[in-house]
Amino acid sequence: MPELPDITVYIEALEQRILGRTLTQAQIASPFLLRTIDPPVEACVGHTVSSIRRVGKRIAIGFDNDIWLVLHLMIAGRLHWSEKVKKPDGRRTLASFLFDSGCLTLTEAGSQKRASLHMAQGEAGLAALDPGGMDVMTASLDQFTRGLTVGNHTLKRALTDPHVFSGIGNAYSDEILHRARLSPITLTSRLTAEEIGRLYLATQGVLQEWTERLRAEAAGGFPEKVTAFRAEMAVHGRYGLPCPRCGAKIQRIRYASNETNYCAVCQTGGRLLADRALSRLLREDWPRTLEELEELHLRAR
Repeated sequence: MPELPDITVYIEALEQRILGRTLTQAQIASPFLLRTIDPPVEACVGHTVSSIRRVGKRIAIGFDNDIWLVLHLMIAGRLHWSEKVKKPDGRRTLASFLFDSGCLTLTEAGSQKRASLHMAQGEAGLAALDPGGMDVMTASLDQFTRGLTVGNHTLKRALTDPHVFSGIGNAYSDEILHRARLSPITLTSRLTAEEIGRLYLATQGVLQEWTERLRAEAAGGFPEKVTAFRAEMAVHGRYGLPCPRCGAKIQRIRYASNETNYCAVCQTGGRLLADRALSRLLREDWPRTLEELEELHLRAR
């Protein structure tokens, strides 16, 4: 799922191409994409783009008649830009928006269509789509601390809760926690002031660095390689590969369709976190440390 760095670079690319430009045609080919009908999509046609904003993980395109077109790409949705007209087929290409400067299309891979388009009227309508999480890039340490500790949740859940923090998802939360040397299952109520300070700096640092990386990668072009899995990441998507800090193998916790990656040496004092499915299967045989896991692997050979 595109997160804050990806959305930021998307918006910068869109500003170069459609800000001040007129929408001449909008085609929605998937019945699953459009989630609201008032105001209708057609209300934007013939109007000029006056503003583009990030609302959590959504991209909001505002027009001069105070109507907003709000896109949520979810896991597999992606945006593309072409100077030629592209017609959506309803299968992979779900929508196209033709401007007097080119064509913006929304695609979504896979059979599960989760991407969404909401229409909003004015600032009040746009605010109704905002989960309300704080912008960590502008928050002070005190604000960050209050948001983090207002409830008692695991760090992984707190960082990815859109009502707490804006724009952080599965990928960058893994990277943030690795940099801060904190376990994803540590409860927020148990954090020391020093640990919160480390987490605050890691959060801003990781998001800023990846925004700059993606901006440099796009190099003024439209970002076409948006993915949650990058070779330069420290832990996310790197299960079984060496930690860039200590060399230990990256571990994982799997749940539903999600996966949390972490380094046991750097983040959990060498303790393996219980993978829900495997720990239920193995029960008392579940390895608790990296040494026990290695011994288990040796016995299996």
